[in-house]
Amino acid sequence: MNWLEHILGSDWTITPAGGSTGEAYYAQTEGKRLFLKRNSSPFLAVLSAEGIVPKLVWTKRLENGDVITAQEWLEGRELNPEEMKHPRVAALLSKIHHSTELLDMLMRLGKQPLTPTEILKDIQENQNVLNQIDPRIEIHHAIKFLENHVDEVGHDVHVVCHCDTNHNNWLLSSSDQLYLIDWDNAMVADPALDLGMLLYSYIPVESWQDWLKEYGTEPEEDLYNRMVWYAVSQALSFIQWHQMRGEYDESSIRIRKLKNMMNVHNIY
Repeated sequence: MNWLEHILGSDWTITPAGGSTGEAYYAQTEGKRLFLKRNSSPFLAVLSAEGIVPKLVWTKRLENGDVITAQEWLEGRELNPEEMKHPRVAALLSKIHHSTELLDMLMRLGKQPLTPTEILKDIQENQNVLNQIDPRIEIHHAIKFLENHVDEVGHDVHVVCHCDTNHNNWLLSSSDQLYLIDWDNAMVADPALDLGMLLYSYIPVESWQDWLKEYGTEPEEDLYNRMVWYAVSQALSFIQWHQMRGEYDESSIRIRKLKNMMNVHNIY
């Protein structure tokens, strides 16, 4: 953390903020509090301007080329699973998916639309390696489902997708402002990628129609088919990510959730 002390000075108290990259920190001094991160995407500035993440305070480039960003460190809490049903969640996700500013910026940063074929290829390649470590019949069934339906889920409308709409990434500030944080994995893709994982994880099927209307779309069979495909593909991607990191307890939990989702929704 020497680089942080060099930027801020010795009168700041700096603590790690956790996260998968280990490059995020909280910093505080008399009456001032910041959330700091190394090498955040330039995309962060647009997200801040759109009010989707806490305000970007400053950006500084180090001599070695690394970029440090400082955001407001807000009092608040993550949403609990039950709160994911709230219309405000649907409204904010809709705002993100319909933002031309976000899409233009991500495209300028070189992000090309992610296709179902590319997603499936990555999952298959990863699984060829992981089968030698921890083969699971549930994963075999899920990949077969993706293979059988990959040609049916093409879509020509692409938006900015967060790609991890877990309730832990939704921040409700003490001033009642809702944010979606942790944009490291953002992609340009079919909006069904975000919608599928969110609805299958948090929203009872009987409430899907109302939730999607709050989001601003009419439920239809094509959207449902795309959502289920992406929900399964994202579940597999997270399972593989944990297995590659040796986090087998977490991967087992996610495998059980995947199996339950496929059973409940008759996904074969």
